Amino acid sequence: MDKYLNEFSIGERGVVKKISAEGKIKRRLFDMGVTPNTSIFLRKVAPLGDPIEVTLRGYELTLRKSEAQCILMEVTR
Repeated sequence: MDKYLNEFSIGERGVVKKISAEGKIKRRLFDMGVTPNTSIFLRKVAPLGDPIEVTLRGYELTLRKSEAQCILMEVTR
């Protein structure tokens, strides 16, 4: 099942399928290690839903909701 990272619930895991962002945002995500086939675990969501904290490649990363909307994930169990 595919969905965007901003639609994940706390505790869900997935693998990045596609980054739909362009320009500076796409470059920033790639620089932070968000690349296709990377496993991501959603750790926390702020009370108002923005930002979110994920774990990938052994470190914690905080993303804005607008950035998470650009990351298409394949949900894994």
